[in-house]
Amino acid sequence: MRPLHSLMIGLLTPLLLASPLSHSADIEIEVDSPSAETSIPAATEFVTEHSGTFNGQKLRYRARAGETYLQDENGEPSAAIFSFDYVALNDGKDRPVTFVWNGGPGSASLWLHMGTFGPKRVVVPSDAGHAGAPPYPIVDSTETILDVTDLVFVDPVGTGFSRTLGEHDGKEFWGLTEDAESMAAFIRRWLNENNRWNSPKFLLGESYGTTRAALVADILETEHRVALNGIVFISQALDYAGSTPYVADNLISHITYVPTMAATAYYHERIDAQGASLEEWVQSAREFAVDELLPALFKGNTLDAEDRLRVRDELARLTGLTPEYVERANLRVRGNRFAKELLRDEGKIVGTLDGRYIGDPVDDLTARADFDAASNAISGAYKAAIMSYVQSDLAVNWDRRYLSPADPRLSDEWNWNPKGRDADWEPHWVNTSHNLVSALEANPGLKVLVASGYYDLVTPFFDAEYTLNRYGITPDRVDYRYYGGGHMMYVNEDARLELLRDVRAFLEEQLR
Repeated sequence: MRPLHSLMIGLLTPLLLASPLSHSADIEIEVDSPSAETSIPAATEFVTEHSGTFNGQKLRYRARAGETYLQDENGEPSAAIFSFDYVALNDGKDRPVTFVWNGGPGSASLWLHMGTFGPKRVVVPSDAGHAGAPPYPIVDSTETILDVTDLVFVDPVGTGFSRTLGEHDGKEFWGLTEDAESMAAFIRRWLNENNRWNSPKFLLGESYGTTRAALVADILETEHRVALNGIVFISQALDYAGSTPYVADNLISHITYVPTMAATAYYHERIDAQGASLEEWVQSAREFAVDELLPALFKGNTLDAEDRLRVRDELARLTGLTPEYVERANLRVRGNRFAKELLRDEGKIVGTLDGRYIGDPVDDLTARADFDAASNAISGAYKAAIMSYVQSDLAVNWDRRYLSPADPRLSDEWNWNPKGRDADWEPHWVNTSHNLVSALEANPGLKVLVASGYYDLVTPFFDAEYTLNRYGITPDRVDYRYYGGGHMMYVNEDARLELLRDVRAFLEEQLR
């Protein structure tokens, strides 16, 4: 790999950002600066120039780490959205741009930023080992997709350096709809400030970031008339019925988790695969889950004894659990309990974010893991990497705290009601699949790439198939890809390279 040479050209430069962001407005109205009455300083940015080689292509690019101000209905600044923008120099104003965010809700963009898609990345053990103590290797990410698209990594309000302004409170932005509206407003403002309305546009989100991306796509396509060229879902989470294993009567999750449990048992050699490949083993689990387990669970206590024994034993065989445990679970094995049960005889747990990781809890008798082995293994490395990188390479010299984890109020005050915080509604699973369908209906050229890790016990890959295969979306508009990792599959080096190749190919195909 060729080294990335950084040429620092700027430190702190005030940026005056304005223009009202009404969802129905088609015309941007420029104002000079925030009102003097608000006592809100101008937005802050840090600008540097760099050069590097990405996918064999030499590139000079500008890095802007800075705030973009959103405005309320009175035209006053309401929030400062901080983003990390990587824009190629002298490559034309219509170059593609991809807006990237992580999930949570409440996660800053450091995972995708420092994991693989930014120009630098942190290296953690590819074999699911613990990253240990610092220093951590921060290297050039020469395989990333900067050769085909500019990149904008976005931190929602209450994460990273993003904050509310003036008298505004985080609760105005902390919610399913509120969050998506703020991200759509940010994109409109960014396009306007950078004269990029005619650029090809992509969204790339991970986990809850896919929930957000479906909503944002709908808002952009149907309300703002901003056409997108493609969406990349990493660890898809649109319909939460298939990714909520801790609700006892949620039959859907008892089906969608089976292939991931089977893959994890295969990885840890807790099953007799009889020479089957991982893909073959997973396919057997898919077929069993739909053709045998689902009808059995639907029948409930009317299932006859012979069929029950057959289903019980096959579920145990595929997942590496004992028939006795499956029986006690009433054929309903919860994915979060599986993480503790698979290696119980060794006193170990497997990670939920990535089932390849192993943890050693003090309490060997607990029904479920009290911590996530994967998160414990890599979180320290990612936090250290982003803080070191933005200070040294991006010249971010600021005393503002980088919120990762998020503002401590965010989780408790998040509004899951799609109709608004104070509106009446019939409780149901979070589901933004209909929003994706709406965006696809509005834009016949829009397509989706779905990237899933085989060992993801948070957003199982079979849930992505279950979700996107049942809303009338034609198969040619969704491309499924699978990797030998978990929720953040890019911590596995082979998976990281495969993911980048697949995303690059998807972008290039959509651009054609």
